[in-house]
Formats: sequence, C-alpha cells, structure tokens
Amino acid sequence: MRLRVAMVAAECEPWAKTGGLADVVDALARALGRLDEIDGPVEVFLPRYRAIPAPSPGALLGEAVVRVPDPRAPAGTTELTVIDVAGDGYRLRLVDHPAAFDRVHLYGDAAGDYADNAWRFGLFCRAVLETVRTADRPPDVLHLHDWHAGSAAVFRALRYGGDPAVRDLAFVMTVHNLAYRGWTPNRALPQLGLRVGDGAPGQNPDGIDLLAAGIEGAEIVNTVSPGFAAEARTPALGMGLDGLLRSRGDRFIGILNGLDTALWDPSTDPAIAATYSSGDRSGKAVCRADLLARCGLDPADDAPVVGMVARLVPQKGFDLLAAAAPALLDRGARLIVLGSGQPALAVPFRALADASPGRLAFVDIFDRAMARRIYAGADVFAMPSRYEPCGQGQMIALRYGTPPIVRRTGGLADTVVDETSHPGDGTGFVFEEPSSEALVEACDRAFRLRAQGGSAWRGLVDRGMAVDFDWATGPAPAYVAAYRRAIAVRSGGDV
Repeated sequence: MRLRVAMVAAECEPWAKTGGLADVVDALARALGRLDEIDGPVEVFLPRYRAIPAPSPGALLGEAVVRVPDPRAPAGTTELTVIDVAGDGYRLRLVDHPAAFDRVHLYGDAAGDYADNAWRFGLFCRAVLETVRTADRPPDVLHLHDWHAGSAAVFRALRYGGDPAVRDLAFVMTVHNLAYRGWTPNRALPQLGLRVGDGAPGQNPDGIDLLAAGIEGAEIVNTVSPGFAAEARTPALGMGLDGLLRSRGDRFIGILNGLDTALWDPSTDPAIAATYSSGDRSGKAVCRADLLARCGLDPADDAPVVGMVARLVPQKGFDLLAAAAPALLDRGARLIVLGSGQPALAVPFRALADASPGRLAFVDIFDRAMARRIYAGADVFAMPSRYEPCGQGQMIALRYGTPPIVRRTGGLADTVVDETSHPGDGTGFVFEEPSSEALVEACDRAFRLRAQGGSAWRGLVDRGMAVDFDWATGPAPAYVAAYRRAIAVRSGGDV
C-alpha cells in the first residue's frame, strides 16, 4: 500500500525558520515525495506567519475555509483559511489566522514566549485535524514535529473519539529538541479548551506538557539520532521525560537526520568564492583566502582557522569555545564565529575580537551566505555542544571538506569518527568532557595532523567528503518503516 503522509510543523525552510527543525521538515518532505512508497506529494501544514509572503498566482493551488472550536471566540468557533501552495516537491498548506500568527516573531519577543502560544498552536492543530477529516483522500499518517504539534494528540484523544477519520489516523511524533516543551500551566488550560483533570495525554496536576502529549499520544515516537535516543532515556539528558520515553519501549526510536546534498554541495554552491569537489579541492584554498579577507584576517597566514556556526544558545557550547579561545589564539590559530541568539553569549566573543584584532572575527547576525563561506573556508569546524539531538553543521562541514571537532554526544557521536582513536578511518576529532580543556586538546590533535600535511590529512578530508548523509538513502526509508508500524499499532496489529 502506498502511503499518504501529512506533516504538522511550526517551521519549514525557506518560509519560517529559527533552527534545524525547518531544514528537516523541508528536506524530509521532499525526500519522501521521491519514494515510490509515498502516494502523491507530502502535505506540510505550517502557520502562515507575518513574514510569509502571499503566494504567487502560479504557486497558489487553492484555498479552503475550515471552522474550528475556539475557546476565545464569543460564538465558540472560528474560521481559518488553509492556503495551498506548490512547494519544492511537496504541498505546503498554510493555516492563516491573523489574530494568532500575524506577529513579528514566531514564538515570542524580547519579553519571552507569547503568553497565548497554547491557544495559537492549539488552533493550528485543530485546523489541521478538521482539514484532514474532510479530505477526499485523508492521509494515512499524521507526522507531528515537536511540541507545537502536540495538541493534535490531545484533541484526537478527547475530541474525535466518534470520528473515525481522525480517531483511526496514525500519529508519528518526532522530537527534535527535548528542551522546548510547550508547557501550559493549569491557568492557561482554557486556551486549549481543557480543564484540570481532563486526563489528556501529557497532563499532570499542574498543567499540560505539549511535547509529552505528543510522546504519550503518538503510536511511534522518534528522535533524530540513535545516539540521542539512548541519551534521552537517561535522567541526565532526558530533561524530565526520560521515564515517559522509557515507557514507550521499542516504540521510541532514533532515526538519524539526513542532509540535503543538492542544497549543500561545494561543487555548485553560488555563495562561496570558488567551487570544488573531492576530486579537485583547489577551490577550497580560494574559499579560505576569501573568508579570511572578508573577516579582516591575513589570507597569507597558514595557521589553522577554526570556524563555528550555530545559534547562540547554551546548548551549542559557545561558552566552551570562548573559554578555549585564548589558548587557541596562543597557538597561532584564528577563530571565525557566526551566531545570533542570546546576547549574553555574544559578550565574550566581542571582547575577544576587540582584544585580538586580525585574529578572531565574530559575526553576530544570521547570515546564510557567510555561514556557507565559513563551512568552505575554515580549516576545521567546531561543534562543542553540551548535547546535540543530531546536528547538521558537522554534516555540512564534512561535505565541504572541513573536518569537524565535536563532543561525543547524541548525533555528533553517530556522525563523526575520531581520527585519533581510529587512525586512517576517522572523519574528524571527538572529545568527551564538556570543558574548554578537552576542546583545546581536540583542537591540538587536529592542528598537529594538519601541520603534518601529506596523505594523512588528505585522507581525513577525503573520507569526510565521501560520507553519504543523503535523506533519500537512509532517513526517508526509515521514516516510511516508522509510518507503516504506526499504522499497524493504531489498527491493533502491532502490540
């Protein structure tokens, strides 16, 4: 049986993005659509935020109005418009309701999360369920992404018991990041049309955890790497959900994220100074010189260049790199760091850049083109994450011939082979402890091998560029298997 699949997500590249969730939803939807086992294009439901422009006439496939229960509406219901747009290999379905989504930011502003996020995303999920309920050919699987989609599991359990179109629909829940939960205290339950003691998935005496609701309510739950799936079952990294995840048994799995190898390809990338490939890497030297010149660093200096690109959040280990920076600079290395997010994490890098002109460059804006230049032009790429469900930066760095230096955690451990412990088979450099000392030691190992040059360094780079992270060859078929199992579970055929 060929499957119909619909996704529910708060982000999708290029329409709405704050992090890797958007990249995954876009790339996975396209990869699934190329498989023979999928019937028709995947549907991706996404809120229509203010920043999403009106679709061009050629891309617009149609519009439909759905009426959904709305606890804030005087009449108890609200009309929302679902705008169908031809995406790149899938069907984008924008849920339009200005009161909920016509805002400057996706989730909150400088004061914090929007106080009505539960209502906003609850309304979004009700619109999705009402849309698929009345479809001529409803999906076989609803694929939920992170807490923003968790209320779909709540509504299926409490509001659609008599409606087989939704009641029998199989759910797969993907947890991209356990740190973001959609916590809704009891005082905010009315935003979801809930009361204390309703017994919804994810509900406890103090409120409802919408990520937990999706985990508890879905037939199959996955996170985005086998390594993080194992870590998430532990109290140390389960962030309070380890017990729930363990209770799901073998219905909680890890599926390693892929990489869009057409989008991330140094042989065709228009943003970098010169294209190159594993067969002819001469263009990488041009990219290095261009990057250094743009950042005010000496292109003629052969000392190693360490790059880092990530959101400025504690998870990514920016504090470890800041603490390690003086020792790395003492060794002659140069650092180029790009990140935007929490202002406090930027302070030490600004100070280091002021104190070390021509040695450290800090770019504190989200600049897609500069990120690509760093991947292509740096000599090594740092990812000292405290935890990392999967990570995409290390995959891009490998593809661009820039060996990554990573902590042994989650998806980083699944995707980077340490050259020191596996000489001749490694693809990067791995360290254990979340400390600046461990990071410096790993950088030292990378610097020594690079200084030796010759076949050892060339082989390391060649192996990294040869790793196959394509969505179509691994992750997409694994998701199809998860979808089929979810259908079997929902129908009672898999216990």
